[in-house]
Amino acid sequence: MHVPDGFINAPVSVAAGVAAAAAVAVSLRGARRELDERTAPLAGLVAAFIFAVQMLNFPVAAGTSGHLLGGALAAILVGPYTGVLCVSVVLLMQGILFADGGLTALGVNITVMGVVTVVVAYAIFRGLLWILPPTRSSVTAAAFAGALLSVPASAAAFTALYAVGGTTDVPLGKVLTAMVGVHVLIGIGEAAITAATVGAVIAVRPDLVHAARGLTTPLKLRVDGALVDAPAAAPAAATGSAGSTGSTKKVWATGLVTALVLAGFVSFYASASPDGLEKVAADKGFDEKVEDHAAADSPLADYSVKDVGDARLSGGLAGVIGVGVTVAAGTGIFWAVRRRRGDEPTATSTSGSASTSTSAR
Repeated sequence: MHVPDGFINAPVSVAAGVAAAAAVAVSLRGARRELDERTAPLAGLVAAFIFAVQMLNFPVAAGTSGHLLGGALAAILVGPYTGVLCVSVVLLMQGILFADGGLTALGVNITVMGVVTVVVAYAIFRGLLWILPPTRSSVTAAAFAGALLSVPASAAAFTALYAVGGTTDVPLGKVLTAMVGVHVLIGIGEAAITAATVGAVIAVRPDLVHAARGLTTPLKLRVDGALVDAPAAAPAAATGSAGSTGSTKKVWATGLVTALVLAGFVSFYASASPDGLEKVAADKGFDEKVEDHAAADSPLADYSVKDVGDARLSGGLAGVIGVGVTVAAGTGIFWAVRRRRGDEPTATSTSGSASTSTSAR
């Protein structure tokens, strides 16, 4: 659902840009409470993974495809504030390097694809966890529901911006019905990807999932024929043991290899049909005002490497470069945010950590 230049007029694009900048500023501050020396590099990996999976358009209807938006996945894995930053990094890389999503529409895209999806998904996710039992299965189920509903909410948010700043005269009701309808279908794919990814990480390292902290199942001991909870042991991550560090590195390496394979190889088999927004825009006629992308001459425009004749090789190289650039940029940003937290006075840092720990549970 990358909005190109020309769909939304300049005043509304500027207003959306201001709103997006404010959301990023708030998220930078909030992310200090979510990031530490373990999760900062993992947040960069989440951004790279979202970039890779967004290259995998999947069919949702005749002549229409969809792709992951990623807000729900990022919020659940690394926290809502960091999640907004993850999606923003991805959209920035895509707009500048790959001519995907307009540069003047960057604020629109961050607002619609980043802020709205994170807020809606995380609110639904937390609401369901208040009702469901505190288990890992509940986290996965709540992740599915949050991701599912975040996508049509994003489509509705775009329609609201179009209502006040659309550059073509198309009946709003038709745009809303078409956008929400197709994005409900895309939301099913988003939910499946999100739930599968969250479930896979929880199965291996639940302590690395922001939304699953405190949900580990206690070890049971048999005493006089009855099962009782074993005394709680200090988490490996808190002790800073070598085993914990090694496990985190394994998770990071596995995730990076997966992202590289998806972007460098699997993406070649993605659906070539237009995504939901492109299809609705073509059908309803509001793609008439679309403008050429300012980065159309980029050597990586349209996810292909310029002057590489083989389509498979060109797309694969572009995907690998995109994953590498995104993980490097994301990790650098998140590490810098974490260091800012580390520079705060000890009392403040300790209080923030305690607050985060309490809210996570």
